[in-house]
Amino acid sequence: MTVTGIITAIVIGAIIGFLGRLVAPGKQNIPIWLTILVGIVAAFIGTFIARLFGVASTGGIDWIELILQIVVAAIGVTIVAGAYGRRGVTR
Repeated sequence: MTVTGIITAIVIGAIIGFLGRLVAPGKQNIPIWLTILVGIVAAFIGTFIARLFGVASTGGIDWIELILQIVVAAIGVTIVAGAYGRRGVTR
């Protein structure tokens, strides 16, 4: 993987993570680096799902793939925010 590939993954991950965060219900108290990490993972998982259904390589913008990535990111942000929010809480 080249430096350009790493930077591109970070930028795309940030965009997907922030869009997922906008779609996710409630307030998410997670740091920005965790949002980017969730976005990167969601982009890979969303692309994998899109390829399974055969909608990853269409002409133009792959809207279905993008929507899948955002939905996966919203689910990921919700799960991570719940787990991160419970961190340090003793009962």
